[in-house]
Amino acid sequence: MRHIEAILFDCDGVLLDSEPMRRALAQALTAAGYPMTIDEARAVFSGNAAHDSRDWMAARGLLADEIVRESDRLLFEQFDQHVPLIPGIERIMSGFSVPMAICSNASIERLKRSVHRTSLAPRFGPNIYSAEHVARPKPAADLALYACARLGVPPSRALFIDDNIHGIHCARAAGCLAVGFIAPSENRTGHAATLRAAGANHVVHGMEQFHALLKFLTIETLEDA
Repeated sequence: MRHIEAILFDCDGVLLDSEPMRRALAQALTAAGYPMTIDEARAVFSGNAAHDSRDWMAARGLLADEIVRESDRLLFEQFDQHVPLIPGIERIMSGFSVPMAICSNASIERLKRSVHRTSLAPRFGPNIYSAEHVARPKPAADLALYACARLGVPPSRALFIDDNIHGIHCARAAGCLAVGFIAPSENRTGHAATLRAAGANHVVHGMEQFHALLKFLTIETLEDA
Protein backbone atom coordinates (compact mmCIF):
# COMPACT_ATOMS: atom_id res chain seq x y z
CA MET A 1 0.00 0.00 0.00
CA ARG A 2 1.32 3.44 -0.92
CA HIS A 3 1.70 6.15 1.70
CA ILE A 4 -0.01 9.15 0.12
CA GLU A 5 1.43 12.59 0.87
CA ALA A 6 -0.55 14.78 -1.58
CA ILE A 7 -3.82 14.77 -3.50
CA LEU A 8 -4.09 16.16 -7.04
CA PHE A 9 -7.59 16.94 -8.32
CA ASP A 10 -9.04 17.43 -11.73
CA CYS A 11 -11.51 20.33 -11.62
CA ASP A 12 -14.61 19.89 -13.82
CA GLY A 13 -16.45 16.73 -12.86
CA VAL A 14 -14.45 16.16 -9.66
CA LEU A 15 -14.52 19.44 -7.74
CA LEU A 16 -17.15 21.28 -9.77
CA ASP A 17 -20.22 19.95 -11.52
CA SER A 18 -19.37 20.02 -15.24
CA GLU A 19 -22.99 20.45 -16.35
CA PRO A 20 -22.67 24.25 -16.88
CA MET A 21 -19.64 23.79 -19.15
CA ARG A 22 -21.38 21.13 -21.26
CA ARG A 23 -24.52 23.25 -21.51
CA ALA A 24 -22.57 26.33 -22.63
CA LEU A 25 -20.68 24.39 -25.30
CA ALA A 26 -23.85 22.75 -26.58
CA GLN A 27 -25.65 26.09 -26.77
CA ALA A 28 -22.74 27.84 -28.52
CA LEU A 29 -22.35 25.09 -31.11
CA THR A 30 -26.08 24.91 -31.74
CA ALA A 31 -26.22 28.68 -32.24
CA ALA A 32 -23.34 28.36 -34.73
CA GLY A 33 -25.36 25.90 -36.81
CA TYR A 34 -24.01 22.65 -35.42
CA PRO A 35 -26.81 21.23 -33.23
CA MET A 36 -25.50 19.46 -30.14
CA THR A 37 -27.07 18.13 -26.96
CA ILE A 38 -25.54 18.36 -23.50
CA ASP A 39 -24.80 14.61 -23.52
CA GLU A 40 -23.10 14.90 -26.90
CA ALA A 41 -20.98 17.77 -25.57
CA ARG A 42 -19.92 15.56 -22.67
CA ALA A 43 -18.90 12.74 -25.02
CA VAL A 44 -16.93 15.03 -27.34
CA PHE A 45 -15.28 17.54 -25.01
CA SER A 46 -14.89 15.99 -21.54
CA GLY A 47 -11.30 16.32 -20.37
CA ASN A 48 -10.08 18.08 -23.51
CA ALA A 49 -7.50 20.82 -23.52
CA ALA A 50 -8.59 24.03 -25.25
CA HIS A 51 -6.62 23.30 -28.42
CA ASP A 52 -8.19 19.84 -28.70
CA SER A 53 -11.67 21.34 -28.64
CA ARG A 54 -10.71 24.02 -31.15
CA ASP A 55 -9.16 21.41 -33.46
CA TRP A 56 -12.37 19.35 -33.31
CA MET A 57 -14.44 22.38 -34.29
CA ALA A 58 -12.07 23.50 -37.04
CA ALA A 59 -12.07 20.01 -38.56
CA ARG A 60 -15.83 20.43 -39.06
CA GLY A 61 -15.50 23.80 -40.74
CA LEU A 62 -16.63 25.75 -37.68
CA LEU A 63 -15.25 29.09 -36.48
CA ALA A 64 -13.67 27.72 -33.33
CA ASP A 65 -12.54 31.01 -31.80
CA GLU A 66 -16.02 32.53 -32.11
CA ILE A 67 -17.70 29.44 -30.66
CA VAL A 68 -15.28 29.28 -27.72
CA ARG A 69 -15.82 32.98 -26.97
CA GLU A 70 -19.58 32.50 -26.98
CA SER A 71 -19.32 29.35 -24.87
CA ASP A 72 -17.15 31.18 -22.32
CA ARG A 73 -19.60 34.10 -22.24
CA LEU A 74 -22.50 31.75 -21.49
CA LEU A 75 -20.47 29.79 -18.96
CA PHE A 76 -19.24 32.85 -17.09
CA GLU A 77 -22.81 34.17 -16.92
CA GLN A 78 -23.75 30.94 -15.17
CA PHE A 79 -20.75 31.18 -12.83
CA ASP A 80 -21.72 34.77 -11.97
CA GLN A 81 -24.90 33.30 -10.49
CA HIS A 82 -23.59 30.05 -8.99
CA VAL A 83 -20.60 27.71 -9.17
CA PRO A 84 -21.92 24.21 -8.41
CA LEU A 85 -19.74 21.88 -6.34
CA ILE A 86 -19.68 18.10 -6.48
CA PRO A 87 -21.65 16.87 -3.44
CA GLY A 88 -19.35 15.92 -0.56
CA ILE A 89 -16.19 17.62 -1.81
CA GLU A 90 -16.05 20.08 1.09
CA ARG A 91 -15.73 17.18 3.54
CA ILE A 92 -12.66 15.96 1.64
CA MET A 93 -11.16 19.46 1.66
CA SER A 94 -11.58 19.88 5.41
CA GLY A 95 -11.00 16.28 6.46
CA PHE A 96 -7.45 15.55 5.33
CA SER A 97 -4.27 17.37 6.23
CA VAL A 98 -2.08 16.57 3.20
CA PRO A 99 -1.27 19.27 0.62
CA MET A 100 -3.63 19.47 -2.35
CA ALA A 101 -3.47 20.89 -5.87
CA ILE A 102 -5.74 21.26 -8.88
CA CYS A 103 -4.50 19.94 -12.23
CA SER A 104 -6.96 20.98 -14.93
CA ASN A 105 -6.94 21.24 -18.70
CA ALA A 106 -9.19 24.29 -18.30
CA SER A 107 -7.77 27.74 -19.00
CA ILE A 108 -6.39 29.95 -16.24
CA GLU A 109 -9.25 32.40 -16.87
CA ARG A 110 -11.91 29.71 -16.48
CA LEU A 111 -10.36 28.54 -13.21
CA LYS A 112 -10.33 32.13 -11.96
CA ARG A 113 -13.99 32.54 -12.88
CA SER A 114 -15.03 29.25 -11.29
CA VAL A 115 -13.03 27.51 -8.56
CA HIS A 116 -11.44 30.74 -7.31
CA ARG A 117 -14.95 31.93 -6.41
CA THR A 118 -15.78 28.91 -4.27
CA SER A 119 -15.13 27.90 -0.69
CA LEU A 120 -12.57 25.41 -1.99
CA ALA A 121 -10.03 27.97 -3.22
CA PRO A 122 -8.36 28.74 0.16
CA ARG A 123 -7.60 25.05 0.66
CA PHE A 124 -5.50 25.02 -2.51
CA GLY A 125 -3.86 28.42 -2.09
CA PRO A 126 -1.55 29.03 -5.09
CA ASN A 127 -1.66 25.38 -6.15
CA ILE A 128 -4.36 25.76 -8.83
CA TYR A 129 -2.78 24.72 -12.12
CA SER A 130 -4.01 24.93 -15.69
CA ALA A 131 -2.72 23.27 -18.84
CA GLU A 132 -1.49 26.77 -19.68
CA HIS A 133 1.15 26.39 -16.97
CA VAL A 134 2.90 23.51 -18.76
CA ALA A 135 4.14 22.55 -22.22
CA ARG A 136 1.66 19.72 -22.75
CA PRO A 137 -1.86 19.23 -21.34
CA LYS A 138 -3.30 15.97 -20.06
CA PRO A 139 -2.93 13.13 -21.06
CA ALA A 140 0.79 14.01 -20.92
CA ALA A 141 2.39 13.78 -17.48
CA ASP A 142 3.38 17.47 -17.35
CA LEU A 143 0.58 18.80 -15.11
CA ALA A 144 0.97 16.10 -12.47
CA LEU A 145 4.76 16.47 -12.43
CA TYR A 146 4.46 20.28 -12.25
CA ALA A 147 2.09 20.11 -9.29
CA CYS A 148 4.16 17.53 -7.43
CA ALA A 149 7.31 19.62 -7.87
CA ARG A 150 5.59 22.66 -6.38
CA LEU A 151 4.13 20.69 -3.51
CA GLY A 152 7.53 19.12 -2.84
CA VAL A 153 6.11 15.59 -3.02
CA PRO A 154 7.44 12.72 -5.17
CA PRO A 155 4.86 11.65 -7.79
CA SER A 156 4.94 8.15 -6.33
CA ARG A 157 3.53 9.63 -3.10
CA ALA A 158 0.73 11.57 -4.81
CA LEU A 159 -2.82 10.49 -5.61
CA PHE A 160 -4.42 11.94 -8.76
CA ILE A 161 -8.23 11.80 -9.08
CA ASP A 162 -9.93 12.49 -12.42
CA ASP A 163 -13.22 11.62 -14.07
CA ASN A 164 -11.74 11.25 -17.57
CA ILE A 165 -9.19 8.99 -19.20
CA HIS A 166 -6.94 11.97 -20.02
CA GLY A 167 -6.31 12.45 -16.32
CA ILE A 168 -5.82 8.75 -15.67
CA HIS A 169 -3.19 8.61 -18.43
CA CYS A 170 -1.53 11.73 -16.98
CA ALA A 171 -1.42 10.20 -13.50
CA ARG A 172 0.01 6.90 -14.68
CA ALA A 173 2.60 8.58 -16.90
CA ALA A 174 3.76 10.69 -13.96
CA GLY A 175 3.88 7.74 -11.57
CA CYS A 176 0.99 8.86 -9.34
CA LEU A 177 -1.71 6.63 -7.89
CA ALA A 178 -4.57 7.03 -10.39
CA VAL A 179 -8.15 7.19 -9.09
CA GLY A 180 -11.09 7.34 -11.47
CA PHE A 181 -14.08 9.31 -10.24
CA ILE A 182 -17.73 8.69 -11.09
CA ALA A 183 -19.86 11.74 -10.24
CA PRO A 184 -23.46 11.35 -9.08
CA SER A 185 -24.66 12.86 -12.39
CA GLU A 186 -22.46 10.61 -14.57
CA ASN A 187 -24.44 8.94 -17.35
CA ARG A 188 -21.75 7.60 -19.67
CA THR A 189 -22.47 3.89 -20.09
CA GLY A 190 -19.68 1.70 -18.75
CA HIS A 191 -17.57 4.69 -17.70
CA ALA A 192 -16.14 2.92 -14.65
CA ALA A 193 -14.87 0.14 -16.90
CA THR A 194 -13.45 2.77 -19.28
CA LEU A 195 -11.49 4.38 -16.44
CA ARG A 196 -10.17 1.00 -15.28
CA ALA A 197 -9.14 0.10 -18.83
CA ALA A 198 -7.26 3.40 -19.03
CA GLY A 199 -5.19 2.33 -16.01
CA ALA A 200 -7.04 3.62 -12.94
CA ASN A 201 -5.75 1.90 -9.80
CA HIS A 202 -9.10 2.55 -8.11
CA VAL A 203 -12.51 3.79 -9.25
CA VAL A 204 -14.82 5.51 -6.76
CA HIS A 205 -18.49 6.42 -7.11
CA GLY A 206 -19.09 9.75 -5.37
CA MET A 207 -17.21 11.49 -2.58
CA GLU A 208 -18.28 9.07 0.15
CA GLN A 209 -16.37 6.27 -1.57
CA PHE A 210 -13.43 8.60 -2.19
CA HIS A 211 -13.39 9.57 1.49
CA ALA A 212 -13.36 5.88 2.45
CA LEU A 213 -10.50 5.20 0.02
CA LEU A 214 -8.42 8.04 1.46
CA LYS A 215 -8.88 6.67 4.96
CA PHE A 216 -8.00 3.18 3.73
CA LEU A 217 -4.77 4.59 2.29
CA THR A 218 -3.96 5.77 5.84
CA ILE A 219 -3.86 9.46 4.90
CA GLU A 220 -3.76 11.54 8.07
CA THR A 221 -7.18 12.98 8.85
CA LEU A 222 -8.10 16.20 10.59
CA GLU A 223 -11.58 15.07 11.57
CA ASP A 224 -10.22 12.16 13.64
CA ALA A 225 -7.64 14.30 15.43
